[in-house]
Parts: sequence; structure tokens; C-alpha cells
Amino acid sequence: MPKRIILLALPALAAYLFVLIIPTIRGSRYSLTDWNGLNPEYEFVGLQNFRDAFTNDASSRAIFVTAVIAISTTILQNIIGLLLAVGVNTRIKSRNLLRVFFFTPVVMTPVVIAYLWQYLLAPNGPVNSMIAIVSPRETYPSWLGNENLALLSIIMVMVWQFSGFAMVIYLAGLQNIPEEILEAASIDGAGSRRKFWSITLPMLAPAVTINIMLSIISGLKAFDQVWVLTGGGPAGLTNTLSTTIYRNAFQYGEFGSSIALALILTFAIAIISIFQYRPLLRREAAV
Repeated sequence: MPKRIILLALPALAAYLFVLIIPTIRGSRYSLTDWNGLNPEYEFVGLQNFRDAFTNDASSRAIFVTAVIAISTTILQNIIGLLLAVGVNTRIKSRNLLRVFFFTPVVMTPVVIAYLWQYLLAPNGPVNSMIAIVSPRETYPSWLGNENLALLSIIMVMVWQFSGFAMVIYLAGLQNIPEEILEAASIDGAGSRRKFWSITLPMLAPAVTINIMLSIISGLKAFDQVWVLTGGGPAGLTNTLSTTIYRNAFQYGEFGSSIALALILTFAIAIISIFQYRPLLRREAAV
């Protein structure tokens, strides 16, 4: 039986090996060089590209921005997603329509969403027009051009799009909670808040684990929204690791440093996923 399983898995393992593992290993050696992506000749620079990633102002800023986006979107998406799931898990007649409405942004590509919000947040766009109706003033926010608002706008767009995804996962978890447990708690005198904190939330541990992992990974890889909305501006203040990797490689021809940043991003995602997954998994097993 094990031999059959191995034979069945061989095509997938071979594809995984030749498409991902081998290119990653072969490409990683370029992170130790000053290769420009075109010239077959290059020099070995050792760990200089990795040192530059943490000492160079632009790269350091990109690491900080990436961390801010990952943490902020993870927290907000999960809070909003859980609230939406609790809301549409009721017996209101429009619950099915609301589920579709909240989930619709998820099925749209991030580039389309980003262009939509770029129009909405334009200086003369609908958002500022609504502000003008409510509170007329001489100047209005430059959502994507102001250094204090650009990053906030990117986070807002990402949370708006992907909160529905978290909602669906939490909704599946809520519908798997036995009604008998909640009814027994009500008979014992537990109110809505007590049932939520003592029964519902602990039993949502598997959904919390999945959502947090996916949210962190999505935040660390943020590219489409940043590139379309601000292009990393103003003055490079919203550049993430992904946009910095793209810019350095394909605009500046610095493939060596770009690959080094890509490896840092890969290891960061792997380490963070492992360290946050294990405590959540223990908590999940204890439920």
C-alpha cells in the first residue's frame, strides 16, 4: 500500500521538485552575487546583499511597512470577519443575500479592487465628494498622496476586500457548533456575552488558526494593492518587500539584492507561520 501511495504521489512530487525546489536552490546562489539579470558575468559578494537589506534605508523601510500591513490587516480582518459571521449567522431573512454581498469583493482580483479604490480615493473622487457634502472645506484629504494617509488607505482597501473571506471561514465554524451546547448554557442562565466568550469563541479555535495564518501570509506578500494604489509612494514610504523586490529586479537590474530580499521574505513567512501556528494548534487541541 505505501508503494502505491508513493507511485501516485510521484508526478506531483516531480512537478513540485522541478518547478519550485530546484529553481529556488539554483536561484538562491544569485543572492550571493551582484548579477544584473542579463550579463552572464557576475561577482561573488557573499552576504553583502543580506546585510544591505537591513542597513539600506529603502529596504529597512520596506520591511517595516510590510510588518505594519501584515499585523494591521490580520487584526482588522479577523475582528471584522468574525463580527460579520456572527451577524449573518442569525435567522434574519436577508442573511443569504448579505453573505453574498460581503463575500463578493473576495472573488474579484486585487488589481481590479485597487483600481476601483484608486478612483474612489482620487482628490476629486466620490469619497472626497461625500466629505464635501457632509463637511464643506477648502482642502480635502489626499488619500493616496499624503504620507500619513497612503499606508492607512492601502490597509483599508485590503481589509475591505478580504474581511469577507475571514467571514466565510468563521461562519463555517459557527455552523459547526452544536446547538445543544448553546441551549444548555442558556438553561443554566448564561447570557449572550457569556456564551460567546465561554463557548463560541473557544470552539472557533480551528477557524481562528486558519484565518490568522492566511491573513499574515497575505499581508506579508502584499503587492497588487500597493503597486496600483501608490506605486510605493509618496517618496517610497509605502513600498513593501514585494514592491521593492520587483522594482530592484526589473527597473534597476539588481537581481542579486532582489533575490536576497525574496529569500528574507520567504523565511519570514515560514518562521512566523510556524511560531504562530504551534500555539494556536495547542489551544485548538485543548478545546
